[in-house]
Amino acid sequence: MLRPLGLGDLLTGVPAIRAIRTAVPGHRLVLATTRALAPLAGLIDAVDEVLPAVELEPLDWPGPPPELAVDLHGKGPASHVVVAGLHPRRLLTFDSPGYPGPTWYPDEHEVRRWCRLVSEGLGVDCDPDALDLRVPDVEPPVRDVAVVHPGAAFPGRRWPAERFAAVARHLTAAGERVVVTGGPAERDLARQVAELAGLEEEAVLAGTTTSLELAAVVAAARVVVCGDTGVAHLATAYRRPSVVLFGPVSPALWGPPPRAQHVVLWHGDGTGDPWGTELDPALARVAVDEVVDALAGLLVRVP
Repeated sequence: MLRPLGLGDLLTGVPAIRAIRTAVPGHRLVLATTRALAPLAGLIDAVDEVLPAVELEPLDWPGPPPELAVDLHGKGPASHVVVAGLHPRRLLTFDSPGYPGPTWYPDEHEVRRWCRLVSEGLGVDCDPDALDLRVPDVEPPVRDVAVVHPGAAFPGRRWPAERFAAVARHLTAAGERVVVTGGPAERDLARQVAELAGLEEEAVLAGTTTSLELAAVVAAARVVVCGDTGVAHLATAYRRPSVVLFGPVSPALWGPPPRAQHVVLWHGDGTGDPWGTELDPALARVAVDEVVDALAGLLVRVP
């Protein structure tokens, strides 16, 4: 199973991976994903082995040709050739020249897209709500906190730091312990948010946690506030209350499932640039008061 992409990509593929397990219950399932995501991939109960992979590069597969190879990466030959190069007995891909398969629909939700590939290709049911992950066997550095995650892969999907800080100040005033998370490259951004919010240095977890520790923090969180990024999918995977801010990308394509504990805020039309270098206008229209109001509705239900 090929999916060497980002964290959100990995987690939206979990239902499809589980459905593949249903289709071939007696087989060993190997997930090819990035080295960075290997620890989190190990939390998917259907995965037996993780194979380090680089996007669109040949796989270093030492074993015999697999019984089945599935392209959970993309819609065209560039990724199809990676799995086809293993010379599997059966190959499942979306339809493209030289590769027959189910039709790719650009307006389909990411979770349902891969579920449909597996359902149509292997003849099994796929539950798009089967998104849960096992909780990591590591102690989180903090528990029962409000997680504020200001980072995103591209500037177009990053809500302004001062607005995240305003939300953090509100949460603190409401009696919540707030932490600011992120990767090593987002530590300066996290510090900026913390300083603007009046938080102490120890509130900044960005760049200090492993991927498993970050997952454990989210799994034990009271609430998560973030943009359209991988941490939003972790909140979904652990069914933690979350407020997710969308801008250039429609939540109809990448949003959480329709559960009461996940609130989506979006004022766009789906025409923005998810790789944009400037704040997307739709994301800019999300106001601090909207986030605060959404949090109030969520926190009253948190045990």
